Amino acid sequence: MPAGRRLAALRGLLPWLRPYRGRALLAGLALLLAAGLVLGLGQGLRHLVDRGFAEGSAAALDRTALLLFAVVAALALATGTRFWLVSWLGERVAGDLRREVFDHLLRLSPAWYETARAGDILSRLTADVTLLQSLVGSAVSMGLRNLLTGAGAFAMLLVTSPKLAGIVALVVPLVVAPMVLFGRRERRLSRAAQERIADLGAMAEEALAGLRTVQAFTHEAVDRARFAERVEGSVAAAIRRINSRSVQILVVILLGFGAITFSLWVGGRDVVAGRMTGGELAAFVLYAVMLASAGASLSEVWGEIQRAAGAAERIFDLLAVRPSITAPAAPALLPKPLRGRIGFEGVTFEYPTRPGQSALHEVSLVVEPGETVALVGPSGAGKTTMLQLLLRFYDPAAGRVTLDGVDIRSVDPAALRARLGLVPQEPMVFSADAWENIRFGRPGAGDAEVRAAAEAAQAAGFLDALPGGFATFLGAKGVMLSGGQRQRLAIARAILRDPAVLLLDEATSALDAESEQAVQQALAVASRGRTTLVVAHRLATVRRADRIVVMEAGRIVATGTHEALVREGGLYGRLAALQFGEAV
Repeated sequence: MPAGRRLAALRGLLPWLRPYRGRALLAGLALLLAAGLVLGLGQGLRHLVDRGFAEGSAAALDRTALLLFAVVAALALATGTRFWLVSWLGERVAGDLRREVFDHLLRLSPAWYETARAGDILSRLTADVTLLQSLVGSAVSMGLRNLLTGAGAFAMLLVTSPKLAGIVALVVPLVVAPMVLFGRRERRLSRAAQERIADLGAMAEEALAGLRTVQAFTHEAVDRARFAERVEGSVAAAIRRINSRSVQILVVILLGFGAITFSLWVGGRDVVAGRMTGGELAAFVLYAVMLASAGASLSEVWGEIQRAAGAAERIFDLLAVRPSITAPAAPALLPKPLRGRIGFEGVTFEYPTRPGQSALHEVSLVVEPGETVALVGPSGAGKTTMLQLLLRFYDPAAGRVTLDGVDIRSVDPAALRARLGLVPQEPMVFSADAWENIRFGRPGAGDAEVRAAAEAAQAAGFLDALPGGFATFLGAKGVMLSGGQRQRLAIARAILRDPAVLLLDEATSALDAESEQAVQQALAVASRGRTTLVVAHRLATVRRADRIVVMEAGRIVATGTHEALVREGGLYGRLAALQFGEAV
């Protein structure tokens, strides 16, 4: 990638630094002061040797030593201040950047996550941001300090001995060239190493999320071997970067300190010949060491900058992803109160990851306010897709979806979803207690409202029976609860939200008979007085629906009550015969 684009990736950090430009300016001033004081040490050493040692004056030695100590004390103060300021900047910018990336991830549409890897996303949010934190909080400061110190040291070398400075100057291009050449390679290798780490994270996250399945199928040995293979891949990528970095450091130090050694030999002969004082040679040595150290440090800093450039590209590539579902510039308002009339008008849709395969084809359906309508049919018929479109996780390719006559594409998605309540097939239980999990439906709700919702969902009994009642930590993904209990918790969450429209997506599909009965009773309470759209495979769940819509291959093939559809035969009749043994 061209150098200009690499620098452009790092320039993307400027908006995050701008709010703290005052502290950045103070850090720059402290950096300049420290660099100047470091250079002053050379002149202090020169006076210490020539006036203190050579002249044999104890008073002159005392004065020079005190002055040198004052310079050292000021240097310590300036360096400590610079370190605090840049470290604070690094932490602050990293925190702001992580928050922005997380906020952006929450705005992205579900379509994007169909192909994104969770491990790679987490790697960008954590490891890549940490590299940028190191850049802002350390590498940039170190680089500028060494750049200033190196330039100042070379200037003082010229003042001290132009001849010896010329020898050093001949070597500088030889030091800079490998820094540039190796730096380009470092960036490529760093990005490759970061991507291998992301692969590790993605595989580990997937295996741990499905640990029960892994163990149930005794797949541990295969997963261990695959993970070990990826570990070796990540180690190999890191070692390639380390090898390149090591050769770079070796070349820079060899050339830099080799030049110093040669200069010392030439300078020593000048001292012996009386063409140079011992103090001047001592100052020259100090400045030469400063220059060489600055060059070596700059080579390391350049490597850090290359790694950070790779991280910046990955982060800003992520931030550049635009959500496919956004609020219009002038969003329409939904009626208040919302009656809950749902309309699908000639809707056609296909998932972005499955082009050419229509999930819905010219579907039209109206659900009246307060009506309970069930969507049934085989897997892949398009039932859940209709809920996804109503939640505006996707937009239809043709036709429109309305709520109380308003096209939902003209509404702010957040305002739309605030009027809907969802009970999914696999409800998400967060790593928190029951209070927080139920309050997820309405964050500002009080404890009494949360308890009332739990009681309506028939969840209060088992929650009170937990060791800490509602305050019991429910474990990662609610492992302390059964499937039926998690469903009732999700129903309580939806009841607390008090939506105008309730969406039930296979809410009882994986439950035993007793749990299903409890959940059904909870759902009856939840759907009372609300427009309810139910997706179900198990027809027992929908027998009492006001209307049943039968879907097949993305189309509506029949509509009616349970009894009418059984008499009519067709797909629903065959499903009823399979599940209930009813005659077709």
